[in-house]
Amino acid sequence: MSEPFVNLDAELAVVPQGVDQLEVIGVRTGAFGAAGSGDTSGFGGLVSPIVMPGPTLPPYGGWFDELAEELGLALKDRGVAAESAVEKVVVDRGEITFHVKRDHLVAFVTTLRDEPALRFEMCMGVNGVHYPEETGRELHAVYPFLSITHNRRIRVEVSVSDADRHIPSIVAVYPTNDWHERETWDFFGIVFDGHPALTRIEMPDDWPGHPQRKDYPLGGIPVEYKGGVIPPPDQRRAYN
Repeated sequence: MSEPFVNLDAELAVVPQGVDQLEVIGVRTGAFGAAGSGDTSGFGGLVSPIVMPGPTLPPYGGWFDELAEELGLALKDRGVAAESAVEKVVVDRGEITFHVKRDHLVAFVTTLRDEPALRFEMCMGVNGVHYPEETGRELHAVYPFLSITHNRRIRVEVSVSDADRHIPSIVAVYPTNDWHERETWDFFGIVFDGHPALTRIEMPDDWPGHPQRKDYPLGGIPVEYKGGVIPPPDQRRAYN
């Protein structure tokens, strides 16, 4: 599609409450994106856009505005301009997400932890997401944060290209993210620079590829178990 954003009245997708516009990153054909499956249900003919919420303009509503203001002031005190650290803010389904540039990630999360008006004591981990259609931003790392002091939750998201999959580690700020970063590396291939021991945590050390990426093959990999060989999923049974 030629336009990166679509208006609210475009009949492409259901627009979540509070979202001003949608960002189109691709088009999905067929049910679940599958093709060539011999589908006879009719779902194979589906054509639907792949959309993501566009940036939300302030005021965000509720305590989100207070949070954004305090965050901007705290970052400024650290010599970081909020507009240079944050790519966009998205309010969607009653939740707020700060899309942060990777170069400012460590300073950003340190501010979340240390600023008394913010005091996000806990980072609940990091999740990888793979969007093959989002050119130049194929891999996302999503961090949920919890403030026990203020009883608030926010999300921080960092996007990088598949050709440059490096994101700074935040283990020095939130040590409990150690295993979470290892798992995200294991399954998505995102490299967390500065991690004390970035090794696989669930897959064997010599496992090829990262199995939660959308371009990872779903079959054709034989699995050995206690000396027996289990055929790959696409070869276990045949119907005549």
